[in-house]
Amino acid sequence: MKIGFIGLGIMGSRMATNLIKSGFELVLYNRTKSKAQDLLQKGAEFVESPEALAKSVDIVFTMLSTPGVVQEVSDKILPNLKHDSWWVDMSTVNPSFSRALSKKALMAKVNFVDAPVAGSKAPAENGELLFLVGGKQEELQALAPYFDSMGRKSIFLDEVGNGANLKMLINLLLAQSMTAFSEAMALGKEMGLPSNQLLDILTVTPVTAPFIGGLKTRLANDNFETNFPLKWIHKDIMLALDTASELKVKMASLEQTETLYKAAIENGFGELDFSAIYKSINA
Repeated sequence: MKIGFIGLGIMGSRMATNLIKSGFELVLYNRTKSKAQDLLQKGAEFVESPEALAKSVDIVFTMLSTPGVVQEVSDKILPNLKHDSWWVDMSTVNPSFSRALSKKALMAKVNFVDAPVAGSKAPAENGELLFLVGGKQEELQALAPYFDSMGRKSIFLDEVGNGANLKMLINLLLAQSMTAFSEAMALGKEMGLPSNQLLDILTVTPVTAPFIGGLKTRLANDNFETNFPLKWIHKDIMLALDTASELKVKMASLEQTETLYKAAIENGFGELDFSAIYKSINA
């Protein structure tokens, strides 16, 4: 059985590598072919278009940047996938978009599931991602070996769109936790407290999100090497705000968080790790 994989960015390239390590036969497509070179040396095949990939595989995984890119790819793969084949979209998109894709796939007689992941570069490389799967476990047994090769655990959430729902909530908390900590640090330094002391104390208090403790050394050393680009967490915030608007839920604090990340992008931090919001706020 051939597996298709579209999207070889920071996450996708590492996830595809783990599929190859598990012995799966992989067919790749990426707009920038050079990003596939390491995978080609490991035995993967590269094709020149999403259409060609869809015609040659039984399952396709997509790991793409925005709903717009996913939409563009869907127009190319769905008419060319075999009937009753699978499309697993692991991109971070809004839930209503995932549900619309599912309907579109159904019309093409293709099975669809949203399965975004929690985790960044290191978990992707080590096969330790958490899959958030919009479907029932008993109906998705055929996909379990692929999830297992790329992740440490899969959570099955019964319905299409629920994977996207949960991923949106996780990234919302991630973004806001980072800004709250960054603002606390900025205020503390203006109070006259030493930066290193603040980092040592605040990162071990129970009110600080645990992941921030893992960033302490990087923050102290002004190291914002990219694991999860700041521009993409801003995109995810915008998707959450769009979803909140659809559901008529007020998100006043998230709106303020969005302005902080937007300002960071305007100040040139967009390609850095999302934790660079700390540098933007503490500039």
